[in-house]
Amino acid sequence: MLTSLPNILTLSRIVAIPLLLALIYVDTPVYRWVALGGYVMACITDYLDGYLARHMKQISPLGRFLDPIADKLLVASLIVMLVATRQIAGLEVIPAIVILAREILVSGLREYLAEIKVSVPVTKLAKWKTAIQMVALGFLIVGDAGPAAIPVHVIGETGLWIAGILTAFTGWDYMSRGLKHMVGQESGGQ
Repeated sequence: MLTSLPNILTLSRIVAIPLLLALIYVDTPVYRWVALGGYVMACITDYLDGYLARHMKQISPLGRFLDPIADKLLVASLIVMLVATRQIAGLEVIPAIVILAREILVSGLREYLAEIKVSVPVTKLAKWKTAIQMVALGFLIVGDAGPAAIPVHVIGETGLWIAGILTAFTGWDYMSRGLKHMVGQESGGQ
């Protein structure tokens, strides 16, 4: 149901993306901090929508469809905007590409596996990756608008590299588990 609270929270995350991108694009210190506040709210809704759906017994096919899309849209659009505004530049583009590539890979893999009725549960390492990625992106959103005493950009870049490495491992894990099902389908069908 589209009007359930969990689905409204998920939709709010999608609706907030253009505003967050505009705030980052304008690139003033105040707007960077406002963008961080909006991003933190989006991250909180990411947790809350699933929690509320389970506890209110409002898990729906629409929610299962929208939640990962909202997550991927938020992460991908922020990474692209941060590259465009040069908050992610140089070698730091490498983990950004790894993160984007894994998001596409996992989406395609889940779509295929759903067709053959196979679920790929989220691993603890993938949850850690997501948490580190969220924190890193938050630091990169603030960027040079952060306090001079704190190496905000360095913390963001370091977190992005850690998230990129964990992303490569979790992407490989998902792919290897998915390939087992794909190979099983091929050998079973011939």
